[in-house]
Amino acid sequence: MANGCGNDPVCSAFVGLFQEAAWAPLVASVITIVLIIVIAIVVRKLSQRVITRVVNRAASGTSITGRLRRTQATDGIDALLHERRKQRAETMGSVLRHIASIVIMGTAILTVLDRLTIPIAPLLTSVGILGVAIGFGAQELVKDFIAGMFMLLEDQYGVGDVIDTGAAIGTVEAVTLRVTRLRDADGRVWYIRNGTITRVGNESQGWSRAYIDVPVAYDADVPEVRELLKRVTEELWSDHDYRESVIVEEPAVYGIEQISDTSVIFRVSAKTLPSKQAEVARELRLRVKAALDGAGIALAA
Repeated sequence: MANGCGNDPVCSAFVGLFQEAAWAPLVASVITIVLIIVIAIVVRKLSQRVITRVVNRAASGTSITGRLRRTQATDGIDALLHERRKQRAETMGSVLRHIASIVIMGTAILTVLDRLTIPIAPLLTSVGILGVAIGFGAQELVKDFIAGMFMLLEDQYGVGDVIDTGAAIGTVEAVTLRVTRLRDADGRVWYIRNGTITRVGNESQGWSRAYIDVPVAYDADVPEVRELLKRVTEELWSDHDYRESVIVEEPAVYGIEQISDTSVIFRVSAKTLPSKQAEVARELRLRVKAALDGAGIALAA
């Protein structure tokens, strides 16, 4: 403590250069504080550059439909997936940059205050009490932000997905750390706080499934109907407008799904690209009706 630097080796080194000067401790302290601030700024810049580079790499992920035949449909899905990855990466990058800035600059400020012999214990205590008070007063806001962060990290849903949140069903138009914006089938826009979403049903992740039920009369020839439906699914799978561009696996005829005293119900299923199940189901209905009409088989009521 004799040289006014305490245990600070940087300050002591500067004082050693000017042993005869009374102002040496003051200049050394100023230089030390400037160095602390400069180092903090440099470290902050480097951390943000690293985070930005990682975010850019995460946002430019590869296409999951690369193995399928390129069509306007797959291009549109890739565009949605890219936008989804980009939004998730940018949101998490923004959070990480803010956290890094707060930690680095906060540490630098506390170090400078300690270097100026300002007691930081009462300050830390006051900040802790203030944080607890804010936490109690903004519990719902904190809950929304935490839920939003985990939702983005776990990739539960993204822009373009059709989801069921319980409160509303619709297409995701925007996702932030606090709210999710949906547009339902009627065009109504829903703003749902992330902290209130307890479960999510996502119809657009990975793949979807289209299926139709075909009711025929109870006395219909079951093997004949089954064979007819198999021919329909094979023709659809052979159609280059659908195979591997909308449908990702050969459609299947499950056979008899239900039976009653008036009808027998067959089920036809097809695995499709995300959100394409309605389009495939409509095409299946058209082809099945045409095939049944051609074979003279009537649908049951």
